[in-house]
Order: sequence, then C-alpha cells, then structure tokens
Amino acid sequence: ELRNKEDIQFGDNGTTISAVSNKAYVFERDKSVGDPKIDLLRTLNIPALTAMEWAQLPFLHELIEALLKAYQQKLFVTHTVDELLWGYKDEILSLINVFKPDISPYFGLFYGKNGTNDGDYVFLTGEDNYLNFSKIVEWNGKTSLDWWTADECNMINGTDGDSFHPLITKDEVLYVFPSDFCRSVYITFSDFESVQGLPALRYKVPAEILANTSDNAGFCIPKGNCLGSGVLNVSVCKNGAPIIMSFPHFYQADEKFVSAIEGMHPNKEYHETFVDINPLTGIILRAAKRFQINVYVKKLDDFIVLIDKETASRLKSVINTTLIITNIPYIIMALGVFFGLIFTWLACRGRGSTDEDFSCASRKGWLSAGLLGWILRFYAGHSDFTVILLLGQMRGKGSFLGGNGTPGRKHYVFENNLKKRGRI
Repeated sequence: ELRNKEDIQFGDNGTTISAVSNKAYVFERDKSVGDPKIDLLRTLNIPALTAMEWAQLPFLHELIEALLKAYQQKLFVTHTVDELLWGYKDEILSLINVFKPDISPYFGLFYGKNGTNDGDYVFLTGEDNYLNFSKIVEWNGKTSLDWWTADECNMINGTDGDSFHPLITKDEVLYVFPSDFCRSVYITFSDFESVQGLPALRYKVPAEILANTSDNAGFCIPKGNCLGSGVLNVSVCKNGAPIIMSFPHFYQADEKFVSAIEGMHPNKEYHETFVDINPLTGIILRAAKRFQINVYVKKLDDFIVLIDKETASRLKSVINTTLIITNIPYIIMALGVFFGLIFTWLACRGRGSTDEDFSCASRKGWLSAGLLGWILRFYAGHSDFTVILLLGQMRGKGSFLGGNGTPGRKHYVFENNLKKRGRI
C-alpha cells in the first residue's frame, strides 16, 4: 500500500491544512504465491446477500425479489483473486443499477479504492500546539460520523495513521481514524523496537477496541444487537453489505467464532495490527494493518438462494455415504448371525448329526449365531469405528465452504499490510 497527500492547501490562519490522502496497491510477486489474475477463489455471493439486505427496504423489496427469482442467484460463486479484490461486473447489481444509478454495477472487496482517495481531510498543523500535529478536524466536510448509535462512537479522533506528533512517550495513548474501519480507534504502547538501526515504540490495537463492553455498545447495529467480542458490524458504512470486520483468524475474538470455523488459528505474531513509531519525530518506521472481512449470513423467509450443482453433488455423496456408514453396526450383526449359523451347521454335520437331532442346529446354532452377532454389534456400536469412517469420508470430500480437503488447492489469507519492513 502506497500513500501520498495531494491538493494540499493551508488555512488562512496557518493552523489547518486540507488535503486528500491517495492510496495505491502494488502487487509484489516475489512475496506472493500464484497469479491473482488466474487463481480462482470460491466464496459467498456477497452481491446477492447484499441485495437481500436491500430488499428489506420498502422501495426496493419488490424489484429485488423479482430479480433474485428470475435470475436464480447461487449462494457460492467463483472468481479470480483479482476480480474479488478489485471488482467484477455483477449481474444482479447491473440490473439494479438501471433503476438505481447510485448503486454501482461492480463489486469487489476493494473496488474503487486502488489509486483513489478516501475523501477530503482537514488537519491541524500543530502550530499552536505540537501535540495537535496532523489531528483530523474534518473528514468529507464533517466533524463527526453519523453511522453509530452513540455520540462518542461517532467522534473522529486522532490522525489518519500516516504520521503522529513528535516527542512521543510510551505512556501516551494515540488515536487513529482509519476510514475503511468506519470508526476511530486508539493504540497503546506494546514494546521497544529497532527498525534499521532507528529506535521505535511499538503501538498495538488492544483487545478492548472490539470488546463486548458497555463502552462499545454504541457500535452495536441495530442498537442493542451486539455480536460479541472481536467483531464489528460495518454494514452501515458499506452500502448495506452484510460485512463484519475482525482481526485475522478472529484474533482477540470470542472463542465461539474461532471454534465455529475449521482452520482458525489466531496468532499474535501473524495477526496483530501494530505500528512502530520513531518517538522523536513521530514518523512511522514500520506497520502492519491486518484485518479479516467476514460476511454475515442469516435466514430470510422471503428469499431462496440456490445451492449450485457442484456443492449439491458433494453434499449428496457425503449424505449417501453417511447413511451406509451409520448402518454398518447392523450389517455386522447380520453377518455375525449368518456366519454363526454356518459354523453351527458345519459343526453338527461334522459330528454326524441326523435330521432327527434337530436340537444341535436349533438351540446351539441360534444361540451361537445370536451371541456372535451381538458381540460384533456391541463392538461396532461402542467404538470409534463408525465415527472414524464418517469423519474420514467428510474430510476426503473437503469443506463445503472452502474445500480444505482438496489436494493441491491454494489458500489465501488477505492482509492489508501497511508497508512492512520499514517502507514508510
């Protein structure tokens, strides 16, 4: 991520300065696996889910309901990494755009954010007080936000994260307004660092920022609807898209989020957001801005999104195999009875039993057959045999959401790393 300020203009009294903050993203092939223009990702159909959310609005309900039914949208879609990040033309959004031109026909997690700016800023120059250097006065003509349900949550605090005031001490709490996070946050001192021989103070985003506490109740949307610690519903500032922000792998989030999805392994070293600041100048020497984009899925009674053929086929295969596996104990019991009868018949025949000596084949035969059958039934029903087979079958088919069981499948974790390794 590359940043620079443009359209810089000083205020009349010299205490303020206005500018736009441009951002550009450059692909670093030597640090990446695969080709983003070729490699495919299978993920949720976010435009369709967003359209369903829009359909809750009275003036869009009938239109979107008709479009979703007519075009039979699927729950999962496949796109290249490049399309998913920077945008692709979506069928449903294109149709909605005809009736609502303010809704873009394109969708991408970072669509419209590469080589563009996130709005007009007015900063303090720090002329009257060095502690105010680069603090935000206005953003897009506003001195506060209007997304959240509490005034303190709508405050625009601190800088835009590009720089801080000089002469920083480790006891200070620094405030930042990352516009893509839709709220102000604060960072606290974590450790002393050295970046290419320069001293630095490492500041991190504490767990309290996304904690499920009364201080954060104003960030619960709708009011009172708090999802839990470690996640933030930002749909109010993402055009209604059901986007939930968190740190990667639900780092610092409630255990219920981590355990709900296979493959989550939160780790401070890889998933913590931090910034290393030179305390003398306030210049950022190194930073890592890491977050995870999640999609909130809920049942809407008025809409049905079709499961695609591939996923349906895999699900059918697993269900059929599961039915067979769960009946294995009864199959084993039947085989036990069968072989028990055969064994008894052979034993009686070897003793030269005649047809009149029916008791040999009846009493002993059925007793031994039943005993053998129930022994095998007990073993199969009270061991991990069936469970192991079932899990083995499911793992072999892969995860429905991510295909984690498929050999050779590439996996991607997208992190917005803000110029690592001292590139700022």
